[in-house]
Amino acid sequence: MRRQFDAAGYIKARKKRTIVTAMIIAIMVPLVMAVVVWTDQTADKTKNMNGVYLALSLVILIGTIIPFFMVFEKRKPKAREVVMVAMMAALTVTGNFAAHVVGFGVFQPGTALVIAAGISLGPEAGFLVGATARFFINFFAGQGPWTPWQMVCWGILGFLAGLIFNKVEIDKIKSRHFQIVAGPIACIAVSVVAAYLFFLLFGKENESFFGWRLYVFGAVGFLVGLLIQRKRLPVDDITLSVFGFFSTFIIYGGIMNIAAMVMASAIPASGVGLDWNSLKILYISGVPYDAAHGLATAFFLFLFGDKVIRKIERAKIKYGMYR
Repeated sequence: MRRQFDAAGYIKARKKRTIVTAMIIAIMVPLVMAVVVWTDQTADKTKNMNGVYLALSLVILIGTIIPFFMVFEKRKPKAREVVMVAMMAALTVTGNFAAHVVGFGVFQPGTALVIAAGISLGPEAGFLVGATARFFINFFAGQGPWTPWQMVCWGILGFLAGLIFNKVEIDKIKSRHFQIVAGPIACIAVSVVAAYLFFLLFGKENESFFGWRLYVFGAVGFLVGLLIQRKRLPVDDITLSVFGFFSTFIIYGGIMNIAAMVMASAIPASGVGLDWNSLKILYISGVPYDAAHGLATAFFLFLFGDKVIRKIERAKIKYGMYR
């Protein structure tokens, strides 16, 4: 006899796994990254440490899988549910691989697909898709101490996207609710103005405004705006593009600039140390790259983000899958 779907039990399990994923991001991931930093600083530079970084990447990967399967705590997962996540990870890997082969540089669709996965499959699956895809992409892009950092960045983007976007309504007429996404934009604008005032009051002579202030103050405004609009952001091309640009520039760029400092500081000839001055320089030099990465993400989300999300929603309805 076919077992009935327990909606209440599913919702309870979904909330539980969201909390567990948030705890993994807040506790386990920083611990693993601390080991990555320690390894990077103390390792013998004459030895190949890629095996160690690969093992640490696997620890992150295993940690992201646990909350995803918590939703199936009272039943065995169906193949279709696991395949959907695997398909999105494979699509992300393929998209980035194609762009890498063609030579598009930073103009790659991977980040956009991770965000789409988070919105359509939920925050936990978004984190899993992001971490898994980045892990496998680096088998052709190159494994190294940067792999765990990139996995965490993509995972966080997928998790945030699943956390703050509204439920997709596939039958709703396509529209652009700029008045809704204006809230987070206003918060970011206010934070940037605050950053400039901070620069005028406390900035040193010959110091550039562009740099760490854009990331730190921008992150505060971005997160406040997302919390205000949590689960209310509509899934349309304008909103997706705006979210894609700011999340990529602020979250991905902000974390990877720290990673660049950690990795460069392990090379004596680089002249980079684990200090605030080095980080400020990297934040300034990282603005063009992060802006280009953000624009690429916004472009791909505008181009096909809404279409991919709606197709996944239709597949979930067709095969009896639930978010």
